[in-house]
Amino acid sequence: MQFKRIRELRVERGLTQRQMAELLQISLSAYSRYERGVVKIPLKILCGLADIHHTSIDYLIRHTDQRTPHARKK
Repeated sequence: MQFKRIRELRVERGLTQRQMAELLQISLSAYSRYERGVVKIPLKILCGLADIHHTSIDYLIRHTDQRTPHARKK
C-alpha cells in the first residue's frame, strides 16, 4: 500500500525525508520505506505523522478527504 498523501504533505511543508525521519525519531531508510509503501507503517508512526501534519490518520490512509481532524473529546 502506498501512502501518497504522506509524501504530498511532506513536500507541501517543504520538508525532506531526513527531516521527517528526525521529527519521528526513526531512521531515514525506515521513513523512506514507509513513504514508498514498501513496508506497513506502524500505528505509532501514523499517529506521529498525523500530529506533525495536523490531520487525521483517516486522511493519511485516504479513508476520508477531510483534512482537518475531528475535535478530541475531553
